[in-house]
Amino acid sequence: MIEEFSVKGYRSLQDITVSLKNLNIISGPNGSGKSNLYNSLFLLAKSAEGNLAKTLALEGGMPSILWAGERKASLSNKPVRVVLSIRTESFSYAIELGLPAYGPPHEVVSPFRLDPEVKEESIWHGQDKRKSTTYLDRKAGTTWVMNDQGETITYPLMLSHSESVLSQLSEPNLYPELFSLREIMRGWRFYHNFRTDIESPLRLPQIGVRTPVLDHSGIDLAAALQTIIEIGDEDALRAAIDKAFPGSVLLIKSENSRFEVFLQQNGMKRPFSTRELSDGTLRYLCLIAALLSPRPSTFLALNEPEINMHPDLLEPLAELIYYASKFSQIWLTTHSKRLATYLSYLSKQPPIVLDKTSGFTEIVSV
Repeated sequence: MIEEFSVKGYRSLQDITVSLKNLNIISGPNGSGKSNLYNSLFLLAKSAEGNLAKTLALEGGMPSILWAGERKASLSNKPVRVVLSIRTESFSYAIELGLPAYGPPHEVVSPFRLDPEVKEESIWHGQDKRKSTTYLDRKAGTTWVMNDQGETITYPLMLSHSESVLSQLSEPNLYPELFSLREIMRGWRFYHNFRTDIESPLRLPQIGVRTPVLDHSGIDLAAALQTIIEIGDEDALRAAIDKAFPGSVLLIKSENSRFEVFLQQNGMKRPFSTRELSDGTLRYLCLIAALLSPRPSTFLALNEPEINMHPDLLEPLAELIYYASKFSQIWLTTHSKRLATYLSYLSKQPPIVLDKTSGFTEIVSV
């Protein structure tokens, strides 16, 4: 479980540390920095997959995530950096990113100048970093790593400057601690972009295979729901449908390996296909598939799942999230006061409320 997440220098997150529980409700007014906090955690997860530079490129490159205003006094004399770190039950990990350094003005500047450059990176056991408990230390172009014999050695090969060492040192027999951390982080799940427009692939029949984990886009929704029915918690799935749409029944039809979702609603003479369902109903079905996965993730993050949902769906959604928190650590970013309040009531866990003061995001209450 992630016990603490810290961010420095990422947009409005100049210096913020969040202590995490099993269920974490992140709320606050518009523009308070909720999305920045979510996106910085998403960026950290992508570093373990080798997609750090690509993820940043989609945001506009390294300069786009750097704070554009005046920096806090505690950071004013330090280089412009983004520092992301987590502390879990078994390890701590930190990565420091900056812009690539170029030489004299006459030196040709690369078209990849907006890529991040990993300035420092460390993995250690426990809360306080000590030489005896450090598995990895990367800085100034040199990487020290602990091997399977417990010896600290200099890694002999060149590493990509724009990617985390986690995505490049993946030999479990040589570096077991690094491999273990990498697999843990690669198993984190993020859901924030279910397309529900009229041309969305979710509204069409989908080629299906057994799917214990819903894709982040929801593209395999029908197969994921059918997998829950066959090898997962079918009772919880049926209950989630009935609480949201009383008397309705979920139907999955398949023909020639093509799967399609239908909802037989109470009082209707025929079932409705995904082409006919509202945006909110379709999103709710995706969230059922994500939260009731037969293969729960150690960490699952949702960003504004209530978008386009009817208010009547918020309490069933809160009950679904609370149920899923028994099997996964949950991070929920929400604009909905109703969703946050009801989920807090169910879990007895107060929301982590953010606000922005003088351009800086701060935690104002927990």
